[in-house]
This record gives sequence, structure tokens and C-alpha cells, in this order.
Amino acid sequence: MTSVFKKFRRDLKFRYGRQLRQLNYWLVARAAMMIISVLRLLPADSALNFADRVARLVGPRVGRHQVAVDNLRKAYPEKSEAEIQAIASDMWGNMARLAAEYIFLDALFDYDPAASEPGRVEVKGADHFVEIASEEKPHIVFTGHLGNFELLPVAAATFGMNITALFRPPNNPYLADYILSTRRSTMGSLLPSMAGASFALAGVLENGGNIGILVDQKFSNGLETTFFGRPCQSNRVLATLARHYDCDVYPARCVRLPGNRFRLEIEDRLVLPRTADGSVDVHATTQMLNDVVERWVREDPGQWMWFHKRWEISNWRRKPRPKPASAAST
Repeated sequence: MTSVFKKFRRDLKFRYGRQLRQLNYWLVARAAMMIISVLRLLPADSALNFADRVARLVGPRVGRHQVAVDNLRKAYPEKSEAEIQAIASDMWGNMARLAAEYIFLDALFDYDPAASEPGRVEVKGADHFVEIASEEKPHIVFTGHLGNFELLPVAAATFGMNITALFRPPNNPYLADYILSTRRSTMGSLLPSMAGASFALAGVLENGGNIGILVDQKFSNGLETTFFGRPCQSNRVLATLARHYDCDVYPARCVRLPGNRFRLEIEDRLVLPRTADGSVDVHATTQMLNDVVERWVREDPGQWMWFHKRWEISNWRRKPRPKPASAAST
């Protein structure tokens, strides 16, 4: 009888817990849409500057701020507390601008390769975009959560580059629908990060297409690598695909500039490390990606999302295999 009651209580808790979670998602989404409606009434620059100011006030009061500060202290032990807090404040301003910029993507992206005067968006390494778009073979472009990274696939489309971008939708399904609709209107093909996504990416490369991947997030059961000299787990999918299809890999990033301007940079093709048989070294390549992103973050740490638990290690390590009896006795 006791076990039946416990099961009933557990089922009840699960059912109502799920309903409460959905209600919370809906309330958060309604609040977000109200804020978006207000920001739409403002000119783009005024809206972005307002979002930045509010985030710098609110950000230090949310739980994730402490995660960000702890990460910054470990990454920069030589920096003072004032410097750490300043970077965290810049981070909140950057994240708020990123969120608000979804509203104005069409107005913000004004890059024209033929324009004689620079606009709000400038591109460094445009020749690489042109080259990738013209080559009839697969390519991989990777980036990190820096500046407004969402502008990179928009730029790729401007150069006629056919690219499928892998993205992780928000946990909130109501906000996810809004963000996905906004992205699809400007960014071309999008692939949600979920079970089977790696097979879908492989299919794109198999057909000679191009893919874009974010590589700076924690990945449970990922390869053991380092980032800022600290152990972390990283997704092996990019390196595995590069190994299988032997395709070119390009680093790309967005740098936020003063005055609500942006510089999109696509760097030279990486020379990937190889194993003795000439194939791409998956582990060394995955570490190389971390090193590239670390370089970018060190150049402007306030433009990266420090509140992500990048260094949290999942308890996944396999137990060492027992040695054979013959080996144990020697």
C-alpha cells in the first residue's frame, strides 16, 4: 500500500511540475514579448543602448552572475576584483544587445560588398566567403558565442554561400518559436541541435554543402580538452566530420564595435593536425578549436558568455578495464 501511495504522489508531482514549468515558460515568454513590443517603438540604436543599460543593472542580481564571476576569477587569476566585475558587466550588456538585436536584424545588417562607404557591418576576409561560395565541395565554418554571432550566417547568405547552421534552441518553447522564425527569415537553412543532428550535418557535407557550428559549449560525454588551461568536455562532431569528409575548416567570429557596429571576420583555413596515417586527428583538432576560441575571448572577454558552465565536468568517466589474469600476475 505504501509503495502504491508513493508512486501516486510521484506521478502527481511529475504531472503538476510539468504544468507549472510550462506556465513559467509561458509567463516568461509573455514578459519577453512585451519588452520586445516596447523596444520596437524605439529607433534601433536607442533600443540597443537601453537594453545594455538595463542589463548592466539587472545582470549582477541574477544567479548566473556568480557563475560568471567565478569563471572569470579562475580564467584570470591575475585580474583585480574590479576588473572581473567590469568584464561581467560588459558581458551582460553584450547579451542584452544580442537579444534586442533579433528585433532589428534586417535593419542592422547593411553590408554591401559593392558599397564605397563602410556601413554598420564590415567584413574582414571577404575573399574567403567568396572562395567558399564558389567551390563545389563541402566546408565547415565554426564560431563561438562572441558579439552577435547570428550575423555570420546572414553574411554568408549575402555572398551566395549555401550554409546550414547548427543551433541550440532555447529551453522555453514559446521563445524558441519566436527566435526560430526570426532566424529563418534571414539566415537560410537552420538545424536544431538534437538527437540525430550529426547525421543531418553529415548529409549536408555528403552533398557538397557547407555547415556552420558553434564550438564553445560544454558537451557531456565529450572529449577531454582544456580551455583557459582548465579541463573541459568538448564536442567531437566537427573534428569527426572533418576527418570523414576531409573538408576545409574555417574559423569565423563577430566582433562588436563602438556605436552599435560590427566586424565579421573569417580567418584563413586551419591546417588540421593529422595522425600517422594522414587522417585528421580528432582529439588534437578539437583542442585546436578550443585554442582558437580562447584567443578570441582573450582579445575581448566582455563579448563572451561567461555564465555558461563551460568547465563543469560530467561524471562520465569509464572505470578502468580490469587487466587480464595473465597480465596481473606478471
